[in-house]
Amino acid sequence: MNAPAFVIGVPLAAAALLAALPGRAWAARVNALASLATAVAATTLFAQRGEEHGFLLVDDLNVFFAVLTAFVAFTTSWFSAGYIAHEIESGHLTPVSLRFYHAMYQGLTAAMLLALLANNIALMWVAVEAATLITVVMVSIYRTRESIEAAWKYFILGSVGIALALFGTILVYLSAQGAIGEGIDALSWTRLRDAAPRLDAGVLNLAFVFLLIGYGTKVGLAPLHAWLPDAHAEGPTPISAVLSGLLLNVALYAVLRFKILLAGNPGTLAASPLMLAMGTSSLLLAGVMLYRRRDIKRFFAYSSIEHMGLIVFAFGVGGAVANFAGLLHMALHSLTKSAIFFSVGHIAQVKGTQKIAELSGLTVSHPFLGWGFVLGVIAIAGLPPLGLFMSEFLVVTSAMARQPWLALPLVVALALAFGALVMRVQQVAFGAPRGPDTALPLTRLAPMYLHLALVAVAGFWLPPPLVAWFRAVAPALGR
Repeated sequence: MNAPAFVIGVPLAAAALLAALPGRAWAARVNALASLATAVAATTLFAQRGEEHGFLLVDDLNVFFAVLTAFVAFTTSWFSAGYIAHEIESGHLTPVSLRFYHAMYQGLTAAMLLALLANNIALMWVAVEAATLITVVMVSIYRTRESIEAAWKYFILGSVGIALALFGTILVYLSAQGAIGEGIDALSWTRLRDAAPRLDAGVLNLAFVFLLIGYGTKVGLAPLHAWLPDAHAEGPTPISAVLSGLLLNVALYAVLRFKILLAGNPGTLAASPLMLAMGTSSLLLAGVMLYRRRDIKRFFAYSSIEHMGLIVFAFGVGGAVANFAGLLHMALHSLTKSAIFFSVGHIAQVKGTQKIAELSGLTVSHPFLGWGFVLGVIAIAGLPPLGLFMSEFLVVTSAMARQPWLALPLVVALALAFGALVMRVQQVAFGAPRGPDTALPLTRLAPMYLHLALVAVAGFWLPPPLVAWFRAVAPALGR
């Protein structure tokens, strides 16, 4: 069975069905059921690691990301059902928009999975850009002036990333000409990986610069990050959860693929300086800008920039421990940040606002929602005993051992972000309740608490197969 094709085909078929489905009664259910089917099908990929299926590949690097993406896509579709229904009831969206949203959601899931499972650098580029363009359209779904402006900014900066990443992809193809020859084989990940020591080192160096900046635009790294806060603030919250929890990971996954090629070629320059520079600048920028945000979704958008900067910093430090920490942080950040956006989406709906100044006393007016939000912020702040503490601790200690001159700005940036998170969670969660007191069915909180439970368990115990996967992949990412 061609499991990768089936995993991608399920959301594609669901997207076509949802686009043709009359009315709106079944759209949310079809979306959630299709996402569940995709998540279940993705688990079969573990049994097919190391197998090529034409233009698709399942290996140690992509299998876990594919399963994580399918899982978070399912929980977000679960969250979407209630969230989008409320938007319809409140008049923010029309029934036509509902069907369009769910169809595009499945198309986005398919594009992200294709990017992860593609065994061809050109096909991966097409998939990443398809996911980006679908997200651009979904950000503008409210058709307000602000949402269209945010989508336009995303499209413009995304186009810069598209062009740079395409040029880098072409350069990688050129670097393989002498070792592999012309044709499709020179675009294959498996052929490129095996021929990495014989690729043209000079061309490969130049290619990585374009690829890191191009795909780094979609990761939200400074200085090409400006689209991310606007897209989060103006688009529907489920898309914010997918952006921070999944799409940023997919773009960074593409960078890691090319980093493996550099690590396998002794003639190339180290990728570390450029990754350390972009990671550090993103950390410091986000740490400062968090204090200036007045919109709760925009606030957590800058938190995503901070954490993606930390992950890129970890891979820049290099070595088995830092690479392990970077992979672990990618997984736990996906679960935690999507859970936070689930809570933020509910907060905005029950209170009727995204402005932090108008939010207060959430643990009093909506205790299950409020304490879930507090737990999510504790997790994203990196406090023990939750899982992100472990990954952040490993990044800091690795930096002190391998890049001590960068340990200080790293710790300063983390401290700045921690202070901003504490300040905002106190304002939003505690004190006297303010604003409307709309009821919220507790069943809608299940996706948030499911993610938070997984992050809490990760602080105490990681499944041995997961640890083995991290250990197998980390050395291949280079020093």
